[in-house]
Amino acid sequence: MTEIKAAQTGLEDIEEALKDVIDPELGVNIVDLGLLYGLKYSDDDGALLIDMTLTTAACPLTDVIEEQVGKALDGVVDDWRLNWVWMPPWGPERITDDGKDQMRALGFNI
Repeated sequence: MTEIKAAQTGLEDIEEALKDVIDPELGVNIVDLGLLYGLKYSDDDGALLIDMTLTTAACPLTDVIEEQVGKALDGVVDDWRLNWVWMPPWGPERITDDGKDQMRALGFNI
């Protein structure tokens, strides 16, 4: 008998859901800030693997962002793991045009 696995949510839908995760210091979502480095499903257990970084490795808000990720993915994926990535380091060149617009609206000069 063949085992049928539940359909996995598309990565574009996951990325859209992660736009609900707002960097607490900058007020812009993690996708448009360029903090998201990669999304893929594990071949081993089917869990969503999220590679992301922060604007600085010294950021004390990893727990807050991880909690927001969990809330954003609730009902979207069953199992996920967050992998903090520090190389290459984040830089403002990773911010999307939408992210730059959001930052300007918040008063940042970018």
